[in-house]
Amino acid sequence: MKFSNSVQLDKDKCMGCINCIKRCPTQAIRVRGGKAAIIKEFCIDCGECIKICPHHAKLASYDPLSVLENYEYTVALPAPSLYGQFNNLDDINIVLRALLKMGFDAVYEVSAAAELVSELSRKYVAENMDKRPFISSACPSVVRLISVRFPNLIEHILPIAAPVDIAASEARKAAMEKTGLPSEKIGIIFISPCPAKVTAVKSPLGYEKSDVDAVVAMKDVYPAILGHMKNSVDDETELITSGKIGISWGRSGGEAGGLLTDSYLAADGIENVIKVLEDLEDQKFSNLDFIELNACSGGCVGGTLTVENPYVAKAKLDRLRKYMPVSRSHLEGTELDSPFFEKEIEYAPVFKIGNSLKDSIAAMAKISALCEKFPGLDCGSCGAPTCRALAEDIVSGRADERDCIYLLRNYIHQISQQFNSIDSLSPKSTEDE
Repeated sequence: MKFSNSVQLDKDKCMGCINCIKRCPTQAIRVRGGKAAIIKEFCIDCGECIKICPHHAKLASYDPLSVLENYEYTVALPAPSLYGQFNNLDDINIVLRALLKMGFDAVYEVSAAAELVSELSRKYVAENMDKRPFISSACPSVVRLISVRFPNLIEHILPIAAPVDIAASEARKAAMEKTGLPSEKIGIIFISPCPAKVTAVKSPLGYEKSDVDAVVAMKDVYPAILGHMKNSVDDETELITSGKIGISWGRSGGEAGGLLTDSYLAADGIENVIKVLEDLEDQKFSNLDFIELNACSGGCVGGTLTVENPYVAKAKLDRLRKYMPVSRSHLEGTELDSPFFEKEIEYAPVFKIGNSLKDSIAAMAKISALCEKFPGLDCGSCGAPTCRALAEDIVSGRADERDCIYLLRNYIHQISQQFNSIDSLSPKSTEDE
């Protein structure tokens, strides 16, 4: 499997501290030679290292706003979490009109596609009750996490494309019909709250290619449209195509709520997500139809590319949706192109050690032996998050036993004793006599 990551490291800013290695949920970071290094196969682009790094050495790669100049016609795909970034917003049309004034030629709400996905999900779950519980496929970090760490749960992933991909497909069709332009001259630009969405466009799971042409950061768009919003207040053009269900997707529990069932579980924050997946793997849950998991705290409003406190943004979304209709977008009369996964999500065994069962057993024995030698403090001073992770690195050839300060101290002590022993056996010089 080809891996692509949007979370990157700025080595010039990295000070070699161990904050990131202790926070990474998949142990994808090591500190070697005084600098952090990201193991791209392990990284799920959750952005936790970006949040925790005090030196701002971790950053997300995405497209600049100037990408709009690369196309004759551009369509903005605003994520529903965008609406929770603004103070005193009482009409989403103001944001949508501001996007047009900012330079986009058209707008297609991802929240509108989310309502279509909610309707699709309700039907799919009802028709496949024998395969429940279904796990949401909307968060790319969660899907990637399952594919590398929880292979037994892959079959439970809901095989429906994420709202952003359906929005991109529908937006492209509408733009081509309206303009008559070929597909390559139309730019479908997603306004993203997190780096995982960038990765999902470059290396999608479940389908061959994304219809999204570029991904810009919500934090870049936010200041760019603030001034245009003031000029959009008096404009009465109606652009909104989503209701409560679609807007609710911007925060935790929104997708599950759109299924119109009480038989669900919603968890947010990567540590909570991992706990739920572990319990699900141990079959601790029963009689659940659906499990919504968001890697970011609070849901998409907690993404690292947003500007507002996630819990404040969540409250803003809840207030904004209060007087909206339940839904504005419906499947009836809509023909979606490939709303389901085009291919199965494959297990990516990036954590395996050894190329065969025999090699793996031998490697595990070496790892266990090394763990017995280590102090078990998980201090991180070696540059690995845990003693076991260091042992795995040593067996894989990425580290040395003496990276452990505890063993290095014993080694230095042994060398010192040897020198003292040699010195005591050497003949005294004539000067000493």
